[in-house]
Amino acid sequence: RLGSFARLIRFDKRGTGLSDRSVGIPDLEARMDDVRAVMDAAASDRAALFGYSEGGPMCVLFAAMYPERTRALVLHGSYAKRIWSDDYPWAPTWAERVENAAEIERTWGENVELATMIPHADPAMAAWFQRRGRASLSPAGARDLILMNSKPDVREVLPSVQCPTLVLHRTGDLDCPVEGGRFMAERIPGARFVELPGDVHVPWVDMDPMLDEVEEFLTGTRPTPATSRVLATIVFTDLVDSTDRLSSLGDAAWASLLERHHEAVRRELSRFGGVESDTTGDGFLALFDGPARAIRAALAIRDALAEIGLPVRAGVHTGEVEQAAEGPGGIAVHLAARVLGEADSGEVLVSQTTHDLVEGSGLEFDDRGEHELKGIEGARRLYAVR
Repeated sequence: RLGSFARLIRFDKRGTGLSDRSVGIPDLEARMDDVRAVMDAAASDRAALFGYSEGGPMCVLFAAMYPERTRALVLHGSYAKRIWSDDYPWAPTWAERVENAAEIERTWGENVELATMIPHADPAMAAWFQRRGRASLSPAGARDLILMNSKPDVREVLPSVQCPTLVLHRTGDLDCPVEGGRFMAERIPGARFVELPGDVHVPWVDMDPMLDEVEEFLTGTRPTPATSRVLATIVFTDLVDSTDRLSSLGDAAWASLLERHHEAVRRELSRFGGVESDTTGDGFLALFDGPARAIRAALAIRDALAEIGLPVRAGVHTGEVEQAAEGPGGIAVHLAARVLGEADSGEVLVSQTTHDLVEGSGLEFDDRGEHELKGIEGARRLYAVR
């Protein structure tokens, strides 16, 4: 997204990621030298700097020391200092930071820090975050990084920043309280402060509201909501008689069974290259780039769930899908949902469009005749997959 309206230059700071590990954790001045070296290597005379969390103090210092090379400054979830003082009462004490660093070293790779970084991470995000941490730093390196990041204090530098500055901070940030963002914005001349909803610390979760602000700040134009239309095959699945089953099983047993249902569906979606777009609790909406693959995925989901005693039905349609930030939409999605509504237990029902697209695929069908679908003009012929 950033690359859509600006030239994006990224690098892993020394001692982390793909940069050399043997040099230790750099201090603020070394990081500034690295930024300057990267800009020189990329032939970038002036750049807008984006600093989040620990990157904020470094970007502030760079902007103040090299105004001729700093076009603008964007800060996200950052701070002027990391340690408590009388005029900075929301920060932890040095002793608390040392204790936190020791705990992170002991538990590195166990996602302890996830509770303040991404409090409501789903299992997939948690697994990715865990892999990211292990690949980025050693346990001792993580400890040293926390302690090094606790030392800088750029409070006195803030009034010296001369470039346009945007300060972004999420209201419920548990790692860096929002007071830190307000503190910086109040002391950087002309800075604009935007408080975003949420409690996630890292900027790469729920990015769109943040990136909208960044794009407007750097380009002067507020982005219009991004939509695109793509041809896709839509699959809806639905558990049959789920309400009756819930009543007979009770909440705990039903929750356990539903978890197995979700695991089975997601396993088959992954196997057939489907993209999960929504789940209603007892049903799924997924998109596929091929109609035959979508049908085979629906059959595999049906068969996998039948093995654990869960009868399902599925509806499949191929058409143009409008992809917006809130999810897929358009008449094609609506039609696929109506096809699902006509399916019997254990049945995979497809539209005429999808049926015609998979001729020669080896799939076989039974003609279910024409149906009047609610909200859809004209009768539609449907087919059941054998």
